[in-house]
Amino acid sequence: MSATTVSETPGTDTRQRRRLGVPAVTVLIIAASAPLTVIAGGATTAYSVTGSIAVPIGYIVLAVVLAIFSIGYAAMSRFITNAGAFAAYAAQGLGRPVGVGVSLIALVAYSCMQIGIWGMFGFQVSTLLAEKFGIDLPWWVGVIVFVVVVGILGVNRVDLSAKVLGVIVALEFIAVTVFDVVAFANPVEGFTADPISPASLLLPGIGAVLVFGIAAFMGFESAAIYGEEAKDPKRTVARATFAAVVIIGVFYALSSWALALAIGTDKISSGGITVEEAGPPLFFGFVAERLGLVMVDFMSLLFITSLFAALVSFHNAVARYLFSLGRDGVLPSGLASVRERSGAPWAGSIAQSISAVVVIVAFAIAGTGSELGPLFPVVTLFSWLTNTGALGLVLLMAVVSLAVIGFFRRDARDVGVGSRLIAPIIAFLALATVLVLIVANFNVLLDQAESNALTFVLPGLIVAAGIAGAVWALVLRVRRPEVYARIGRGAEQASAEHLG
Repeated sequence: MSATTVSETPGTDTRQRRRLGVPAVTVLIIAASAPLTVIAGGATTAYSVTGSIAVPIGYIVLAVVLAIFSIGYAAMSRFITNAGAFAAYAAQGLGRPVGVGVSLIALVAYSCMQIGIWGMFGFQVSTLLAEKFGIDLPWWVGVIVFVVVVGILGVNRVDLSAKVLGVIVALEFIAVTVFDVVAFANPVEGFTADPISPASLLLPGIGAVLVFGIAAFMGFESAAIYGEEAKDPKRTVARATFAAVVIIGVFYALSSWALALAIGTDKISSGGITVEEAGPPLFFGFVAERLGLVMVDFMSLLFITSLFAALVSFHNAVARYLFSLGRDGVLPSGLASVRERSGAPWAGSIAQSISAVVVIVAFAIAGTGSELGPLFPVVTLFSWLTNTGALGLVLLMAVVSLAVIGFFRRDARDVGVGSRLIAPIIAFLALATVLVLIVANFNVLLDQAESNALTFVLPGLIVAAGIAGAVWALVLRVRRPEVYARIGRGAEQASAEHLG
């Protein structure tokens, strides 16, 4: 494997890495959100747990909040191009200790999202093999096999991943659109626009609706991670981010509205969804009744590929954060190694794959003989880690909103007051509110009747990562000032050294 370490040879021709246009980055973003997974899994669970019909209008509200966040985020992306994305923004807007704290939070959050999704992926694969072929395969076997597949994509050209994900995402959109058309044409209790009405925001449980809904957008902010691999980073990041927010927000609102019609709004609000129906069965039950078992099989397979697409996308995000931290010297410089031919951060990719295998093996051992049976990886690995990751990413976005203000405070750089001040303030207040709601409802997200130690330990991992990062930055300032000075400016530093 031909590779080079960027920290040692900053003159690596970055033009070899600039292969991504707006469509490719948008696909990578949407793949992380996993449209079919959100509708068949996330929206159905939100209806089951909250008993509120406001899920569709909740997606619209969250899309508006994230679009406002994107205004300042996009403005800052014109001046900072760094695979460390949030970490670089925080370092240059709020100071290096905050930047390193944010980088470790991002690393933990994205890792939790990626590794957690393996739990649902393993369950779905083992269930499909058992139902269709009579093969009784432990959930973790299929996971280990596909960790290798994702790892192979991770060390090759990123546009290859974009092409693979593009096909998967297109099929997801087609499948869900077919469901939408059938649901709108055949509502169980008659047609109603109540789920999309702003009046639904006043119904009880709206806080829990927003908490469940925000997870559907996780990954939308990842455009900046691919800035160093974009053909025109100053435009690509902004355009891809806004495109993803609009597409995701509108599609999820319409599709969850269709889902409400397929379930029945009276059934949702009256708490008539049974335990056996809750979650994906609400979606697939309607598909089986209206479209037949062949379509159920097809969509079940797409459900798995949807999870796979999200796994690839989050894997890429973790690999690039490791690359950025290695290049800055915050973590071992070997993590900044990239393949000469593809420009892919192979060291970060392999490190992410190894960490995923370690956690998966630990959960596989812990789940041996569990009373949860085959649901163990879903109830534990998937539920625990993805919700923790979502909490971390909302925290990151709130901090970045403040970083935008700090970045432009010293020099407005001809950016309007709306983009550099008003939008970030609104975004921070809204995201901080969502963050409080997540923390307050974390036991609900974990499907716990009452809070226990786990309710506090998992969010504590995010907080601990942030504190550890800030402390490590202060240590670097004393012991390795040259590394400290480079934090958050890795790409700029490499370019300056090459030109010099």
